Amino acid sequence: MIVRPTENWFRLLFVWNGSVLQSIIPQLVFMAVISIIAAFTHGRIFGEKIPLNTAPFTLFGLALAIFLAFRNNASYGRFNEARHLWGGLLISTRALTSQILCYVPDQANKLQLTQMTIAFVYALKHELRGTDPMPDFVRLLGLDQAEQLRLKHYKPTALLNEIRRELAQSELRARAGETTLWMLDAQINELGAAVGGCERIASTPVPFSYSVLLHRTVYAYCIMLPFGLVDSTEFFTPLLCVFISYTLIALEAIASEVAEPFTVAPNALALDAMARNIERSVLELCGRPLPEAVAPIRLYHLT
Repeated sequence: MIVRPTENWFRLLFVWNGSVLQSIIPQLVFMAVISIIAAFTHGRIFGEKIPLNTAPFTLFGLALAIFLAFRNNASYGRFNEARHLWGGLLISTRALTSQILCYVPDQANKLQLTQMTIAFVYALKHELRGTDPMPDFVRLLGLDQAEQLRLKHYKPTALLNEIRRELAQSELRARAGETTLWMLDAQINELGAAVGGCERIASTPVPFSYSVLLHRTVYAYCIMLPFGLVDSTEFFTPLLCVFISYTLIALEAIASEVAEPFTVAPNALALDAMARNIERSVLELCGRPLPEAVAPIRLYHLT
């Protein structure tokens, strides 16, 4: 996620880090070459004039813009839902930690349960990104418990099950009461619902045929555009076509990037920072020292 201070209007014109421009430069160079060829040949290919004008491009461009808007809305909907799920994760972990600290009688159980809650958050982060959770497990749970989790396929669910099992022990049930256990169990269910929601987003991409159709349409429009504009814009054709191509191709690139909110792309969610924020919040409730917050790297890129 790009986190940077608000820029004035002039500096914002030249922002490089956080823009998709750097990822679409090859496509823009290709469009510039096509536009230059169209300008120097006056819209001819092998001596034959391409019979195009601005009228169909105006109508088709409007339809394409609407199509791109729907695609971006669908992609941002996935991003926004993922952010809401992680926001709910923060709320539920705080509530569960507070209830554990207030209602669990044994101090050793409190420490173990809060560490497992933090480990659950990191397990979900690593599952969504396909990274190795073992260093965080060893740091939070110790080597023995980390090795037990290594063989689990759904590690966040396994940790939630361990938390529920610890809370359901007969001694704790007798001292805390059924009502308190029901309240604790409700928070665990909220965490489980967040896991399921994140897994649904991660395992259900935007339909491939939909993406292919948009991709082909954008590039077909951009390639034909110089031959439709050259008669009216002449040697300004490359400049206009590259600018229009930048707008359309960048919108498609942004939609593709935002549709996968759990990656480490510049415009994806900052799962490292959010997981560390949850850890810091839980530890503060426990009155324990806090680790450093995750800072942006590579010029405003927060992972």
